[in-house]
Amino acid sequence: MSPVNKSPDRIQRMFGEIAPRYDFLNHLLSMGIDRRWRRKTTRLVPPGGGPVLDVCSGTGDLALAYWRAGGQAIRVVGADFARPMLRIAKHKARRAAAERHVAFLQADTQRLPFSASTFEVVAVGFGLRNLSDPDRGLREMVRVCRAGGRVAVLEFSIPAAGPIRMIYQAYFRYLLPRVGQALARNGHSAYNYLPASVGEFPQGAALADRMRAAGLADVHFDPLTFGIATLYTGAK
Repeated sequence: MSPVNKSPDRIQRMFGEIAPRYDFLNHLLSMGIDRRWRRKTTRLVPPGGGPVLDVCSGTGDLALAYWRAGGQAIRVVGADFARPMLRIAKHKARRAAAERHVAFLQADTQRLPFSASTFEVVAVGFGLRNLSDPDRGLREMVRVCRAGGRVAVLEFSIPAAGPIRMIYQAYFRYLLPRVGQALARNGHSAYNYLPASVGEFPQGAALADRMRAAGLADVHFDPLTFGIATLYTGAK
């Protein structure tokens, strides 16, 4: 099987096309569980008062979850390279009256425009696998994280248990792409890309090892909702 095409141009165009329906489909296709996963990320890797960076921020849900978890007084930056997604993120920040504390900017996670050791928490939700070079993205996340700070990676995974795995695979490979493509028509087969990209991306111990190779210590991973998603954490 050929590797999934994750060229930056394709990814940028694909997410730009699906941006208007992105939030609706995320919540619909996950039955709202994605909100709980983000809240759990902010609990297991909580903000401590220092600045937080959310890379591959998309429409800003994880960035805004960190703002809410921090008592709405911390500084949060959301970075993404798809401008249509950022427009929605900025609108959501205005609607939540979070503009003074949450900023969104266009940036490539593989070349972050921040000085080393800037952020207390650096997080990514469902975006690391979309990078053409995820290891480079991890190194950049570690670079801009302060010593003693933490990195969080929330990502889709494939359940290990037999019956759950079979049901999930059937839903993820066949039903989700049809529903997604029907409701968010695009020229890049975004909802066929999703299961394909998850299927070829390292998970569990394999991704934890890559986080250690990027410079993180005390790396752990916690499966969520029968292993449909996994939260990986590490300290700098």
